[in-house]
Amino acid sequence: MVGTVAVVIPARNEADRIQATVTAAAGLPGVGAVVVVDDGSTDATADRAREAGAAVMRHSRNRGKGAAMETGAEAVRLLDQQEGLDGPRHLLFLDADLAETAARAAPLMEPVMAGRADMTIAVFTATVKLGGHGLVVKLSGNGIRRATGWQPRQPLNGQRCLTRPAFEAARPLAHGFGAETGLTIDLMRKGMRVTEVEVDLAHRATGTDLRAQLHRARQLADVALALATRR
Repeated sequence: MVGTVAVVIPARNEADRIQATVTAAAGLPGVGAVVVVDDGSTDATADRAREAGAAVMRHSRNRGKGAAMETGAEAVRLLDQQEGLDGPRHLLFLDADLAETAARAAPLMEPVMAGRADMTIAVFTATVKLGGHGLVVKLSGNGIRRATGWQPRQPLNGQRCLTRPAFEAARPLAHGFGAETGLTIDLMRKGMRVTEVEVDLAHRATGTDLRAQLHRARQLADVALALATRR
């Protein structure tokens, strides 16, 4: 199992948590590389990630989550080539604000590593305050159900493990926060095996201030765009 999975962590202004997230992710069984994609941060996210041992890629401006995921996957592909691996690593995407709880992500990897799934999606067992986030979740979940016939429990969850062929089959990813919604629809339409896995992970609670509301508005727009282009 050593080195068969690479962790990709899209991050923006997560200097306070990224070190703990990287350290926890690097200790997962089977993980051979951790790549952090600093998506236009204005704080010390990149420095803290590098100090924790991650390979760091940087976007000079904020390009959105989908672009960060693709940048991270490309960095892993180059690492695979440099290390002369027999085959490509599986990709485990984790959010930057998981902190120490990232150490509990192993169940998410197991079905993919065992060949039972092409992609797994995390279902958090811990309760996190959503702060109005439910509207976007409902839009994504209902859209996935209409497109594929399957109703995911946590359609926007960014914690996902998938094979390299599955990732390549879904490229180009949907823009920004529509990446997860588009990824699920595209893989299921291509007959790939997608399953949800309960994991004891937790990220930062969503606020209700203006910044949080603007964030949710961007999510809503990106998810709506992803669904509109997949009708």
